[in-house]
Amino acid sequence: MLSQLTLHNFRNYPELRVEAAPGFMAFSGENGAGKTNILEAVSLLAPGRGLRRAALRDMAHQNGKGDFAVAAQLGDIQIGTGTNAEAPERRKTRINEAAAPTNDLAEWLSILWLTPTMDRLFTEGAAGRRNFLDRLVMALEPAHARNCSRYEAARRERNRLLADTYLSDAEWLEGLDLQLSQFGSSVAEARHRMVLALNQKLDQSDNTMFATPSLRLADDQLRTEDQLNQMLHQNKAADLAAGRTLRGPHRADLDVFHSAKRQPADKCSTGEQKALLFSIILAHADLIAEHRKSRPILLLDEVAAHLDPQRRAALFDKLADRGGQLWLTGTEPELFKDIPNSALHFEVSNGSVRLR
Repeated sequence: MLSQLTLHNFRNYPELRVEAAPGFMAFSGENGAGKTNILEAVSLLAPGRGLRRAALRDMAHQNGKGDFAVAAQLGDIQIGTGTNAEAPERRKTRINEAAAPTNDLAEWLSILWLTPTMDRLFTEGAAGRRNFLDRLVMALEPAHARNCSRYEAARRERNRLLADTYLSDAEWLEGLDLQLSQFGSSVAEARHRMVLALNQKLDQSDNTMFATPSLRLADDQLRTEDQLNQMLHQNKAADLAAGRTLRGPHRADLDVFHSAKRQPADKCSTGEQKALLFSIILAHADLIAEHRKSRPILLLDEVAAHLDPQRRAALFDKLADRGGQLWLTGTEPELFKDIPNSALHFEVSNGSVRLR
């Protein structure tokens, strides 16, 4: 968990340092004060584009030089990420002052988040659900980040070759197919393991607050190298006609169902969808705690406002019992009246943060 967070030219913070502690870190303030920006900064300490999935240049302070930095202390370990003004779209990462691939951040921290925009997870396109599932996998299996990157690089190169009507290098295409099969099988198998583990954990849970989901991967039979390579061979003519790779892990989808109702999540009410998402995140946090022997950092953006007081208090009790570090935001300080007395509660106003 983080013991300190430092921001430089990030969003509406020219400079900010927050001393952190185990347990609850609550941030309250008006809309636009900068609460979510703090959670977004923490989310960048994991591989990926953060909880907003924003462009890097959009994260830099508007009155700065175009660069930004996010750094954190984890005991004796210092990690940081950000950009230079000369290359605002190129992200750099450092671990203990040494340059490192951004994907290596997953070796040091597991970070999960819930945000209001995730309310649309079950009703929008499959890409959002794939990204969601991949974040869950990365938190438990850091190598998944590298396998996803390698698969996407091979797929982009294959698509370029397929789209070039003047290029007919069968040997080159076959080599790319082998790469896609190798990295794609690693990606697909890791997703499969995560779905199985989550379903098992959800079946064992004593969850009475939220609806219990069940998960299923569409196209889950395409997992092994042989299966993927055979599919690519069989679909080669169609891929050439389309100028792109039509099937594979990049087209996978995560299906979620309300177990008690046996109903797809996208057919459930908005409240039920929130409850299903809560259940998945809580079960996943328990999985990480079991396998990595430490709980993930949870970022809960404006989550308390969507719950009635009784369910909100029950959620805080459950989170407190499990331990770990939790970063929460809310517009009203009253939303956090049921968090433990040991919690740190900050007031955020116009880009300034002070302990209440």
